[in-house]
Amino acid sequence: MESPTSGSAGTVVVWDESLLQYDLGDHPLNPVRVELTMALAREFGLLRRPGVRVIAPAVAEDALIERVHTKDYMEAVRTAINDPFFSGYGLNSPDNPVFENMHEASARIAGATVAAAEAIWKGEATRAVNVAGGLHHAMPGRAAGFCVYNDPAIAIARLLDLGAERVAYVDVDVHHGDGVQAAFYDDPRVLTISLHETPLALFPNTGFPDETGAPGAEGYAVNVALPPGTTDPGWQRAFHAVVPGLLRAFRPQILLTQCGADAHRLDPLADLRLSVDGQRATYLAFRALADELCEGRWLATGGGGYALVEVVPRAWTHLLAIATGAPLDPATHTPADWRAFAAQRIAQGHLGQAEIPERMTDDVDPAHVPWEPEGEPDAVDRAVMATRRAVFPLHGLDPHDPRD
Repeated sequence: MESPTSGSAGTVVVWDESLLQYDLGDHPLNPVRVELTMALAREFGLLRRPGVRVIAPAVAEDALIERVHTKDYMEAVRTAINDPFFSGYGLNSPDNPVFENMHEASARIAGATVAAAEAIWKGEATRAVNVAGGLHHAMPGRAAGFCVYNDPAIAIARLLDLGAERVAYVDVDVHHGDGVQAAFYDDPRVLTISLHETPLALFPNTGFPDETGAPGAEGYAVNVALPPGTTDPGWQRAFHAVVPGLLRAFRPQILLTQCGADAHRLDPLADLRLSVDGQRATYLAFRALADELCEGRWLATGGGGYALVEVVPRAWTHLLAIATGAPLDPATHTPADWRAFAAQRIAQGHLGQAEIPERMTDDVDPAHVPWEPEGEPDAVDRAVMATRRAVFPLHGLDPHDPRD
């Protein structure tokens, strides 16, 4: 085994505007959300903080992508644009329309997340962020859910090749992290945890608590399927009832998180009811768990999020602040220059009647009452108990003991 190198106190942010080329056209996954995020982060000076290094991404080489995806699928990604009637591999569909230079744009996002992983593993940084990443639905031989190449899975495969023995992946997108789970379903070196809206109500209709891993890796896939309408207190209760205990039992060498912002109450594609304040609280929990368990090694990606102006830029700017140093005060006003830039983008079209937020908060207190197995359970408590019963005993933990 090659151990990770002790990192500096710094953070790598993988970014340049070439990442905006992952553009599906008139589509919910509009790259303006990433553009507005990075513009807001710059206005707050986050990229100029001490110890922060911004690096440009490179297009991932074929051999790296092939650790997760098949050669025939990669060829289809390269050539589908040449045939207006192309079908197959999940491409040229409403969710995954083809576009010019699709392979290069998708491989660059994968290359960005891999560069973030390598920077941490080689000790060049303690934390790293790629807000353009998190394309967690792509499967080995097909596109799915707006995702062409699965950059988190490719980055995890790279870490395994570098000698990692315990990689934890926690996915807080409103949709199940199905592609990453599938990539490592039989590999006990990778613990995947996904908190998402119940698959009874939402794409990709997987992520039930009984999906716990293949033989030989039982308990290394973990799913918390939350009821529609779950708000911050319930979501935080579920997170803290499942994630910390399992991570402590697993003892990861590095923590990867997919921080999709689409569990927010304003998101048009799902039905959870979180706030930006609740999302910020989750990012703080991730940083604390990385500090406690793996010497701070934390790689964060973006993911879903379709309230393009109101939610995603604020949520991921909080993520960048937490990864690069001091968190931003939720009561902070958004800078006037950023609001003007957002207004300009809205005027250019395709963003609907978006309202430009004036502060970095939704004025919600995300505090929660810790989970307890006693009393009359609500729908969130039942979801928590289903997950704990399914996987906690496989890690030597008591599903009924709130201390585990």
